[in-house]
Amino acid sequence: MKKLLFIRHAKATHDTGFTDFERPLTKKGLAQCDVMVNRLIVNNIKPEQMVSSPALRTVTTADVFTKGLGLPTATYYPEIYDASESALLKVIYHLDDQYDFIALVGHNPGISQVLYYLSGEYREVTTCALALMEFNTESWAELSENTGTLTYFDSPKD
Repeated sequence: MKKLLFIRHAKATHDTGFTDFERPLTKKGLAQCDVMVNRLIVNNIKPEQMVSSPALRTVTTADVFTKGLGLPTATYYPEIYDASESALLKVIYHLDDQYDFIALVGHNPGISQVLYYLSGEYREVTTCALALMEFNTESWAELSENTGTLTYFDSPKD
């Protein structure tokens, strides 16, 4: 069985002076990360590995989660930044099969689209929202439309 935890990056600034790639998290965003890490701990949800977009807001989000959960430093995939559904699926299909539980930190609308494609469930994926999916397979490459079950969903707004 494979499990995939989608994490949308936390609240980032919209102030001028930053490129989209360089947008830092706001104080609210950092607080969102702390809240959501604690919710994962309370619910005993701990991935083995984390992959992330290399944009500053996702790197910072991934860093807070890896430190809070005691995970190794995230692996960064440029393809996750501003990824379409098909680009994200390509990353997922090539994840290392030695890991059964991976977290992916990324951006919308890609995360919402992949969540819907894999589970058939629509959710509003707000900043720092979490979506845990389970797949009855032994290989990431076998994931396809409606093969996942959404087993946990949470956001700072809940």
